Amino acid sequence: MKAKQLLSGAALCLAALLGAQAQAAGELKLYAWVDYIPPNVPKDFAEAHNLKLKWDVHATTEELEAKLLTGKSGYDVVMPNATTIKRLRDVGAFLKLDKSKLPNWKHLDPDLLEVFAANDPGNEYAIPYMYGLNIIGFNPDKVKAVLGDNAPVDSWDLIFKEENISKLKSCGVAMMDSPEEIMPIVLHYLGLDPNSENPADYDKATELMLKIRPYIAYFHSAKYMTDIANGDICVAVGYSGSFYQFGNRAKEAGAGITVDWRLPKEGAPLWYDNFAIPSDAQNIDEAHAFLDNMLRPEVIAPVSDVLGYPNANKDGMKLVDPAISENPNLSPKGEQLKTLYAVQALPQATERVRTRAWNRIKSGR
Repeated sequence: MKAKQLLSGAALCLAALLGAQAQAAGELKLYAWVDYIPPNVPKDFAEAHNLKLKWDVHATTEELEAKLLTGKSGYDVVMPNATTIKRLRDVGAFLKLDKSKLPNWKHLDPDLLEVFAANDPGNEYAIPYMYGLNIIGFNPDKVKAVLGDNAPVDSWDLIFKEENISKLKSCGVAMMDSPEEIMPIVLHYLGLDPNSENPADYDKATELMLKIRPYIAYFHSAKYMTDIANGDICVAVGYSGSFYQFGNRAKEAGAGITVDWRLPKEGAPLWYDNFAIPSDAQNIDEAHAFLDNMLRPEVIAPVSDVLGYPNANKDGMKLVDPAISENPNLSPKGEQLKTLYAVQALPQATERVRTRAWNRIKSGR
């Protein structure tokens, strides 16, 4: 105690600073989508680098953006989608990547990087992780029992025609809780611009959704995954890879439940997710090391195998299971690509219109 009292004020400040740095070093704080990174990947990385791992999850884009916009997210690595990158990079929510610390960047597909640069010019802030589609997942046995052999499982008519969804209510229908991802599907189905800025278009989309709202069990961006694997619902609008992933889980459970999925013939949104470093990150070197590890082909390929999504790593995709890389409902090619459309960030005024419409849809009024 006496020895501590002999320290000068300057020395105390220095000791406090060094102590804080020592405490911050050797950590990695990750904020990721629920069920979107196989648990062994961050854990193995943390163990290999002797890091303390803090790993939290979220189920919606809105949760992530709310944390980032405070400027005090408390994380070192986050997983924003393309529109979040575009919206928040210019308000200082992310740090620029130091590519000198990312030697495995060379494995990324340059053609995909060019596409992704539409939301991140120069690919300065984001590292692409997975890309995929928002499509229809279903339990073929339950759907057949309700709608018969000719159920339109390859069409959005399955969802948006009242004659179909009213019958499917008996076995359970769910949708993601995301206006950014569902409303473009509705607009496109109606023959409108999926990225429309016209309020009248959102009125039309809302009208259609309110007609089918009584038949939708719930809106949630994660719950549908386990529910469809458990047989608690029979149809969901969700992420392509989630149906692959939880379809495999259903098989492993051995309860006789089958999960199938289709890219509707009318088309679907193409999206991609990224890794980025928040502007308030404390462990920047550790964050770069983690991101570089995710760029290793031998690391990212097994992740695609588990999740059912293609990745943006040209060398990694060579190692991915053909059940994914050659599956047209997961990795569309040729003519199918022409039916896909990218979801874009909208002006704030349009975002407000879309959010109000979504809240009205969810409430059913």
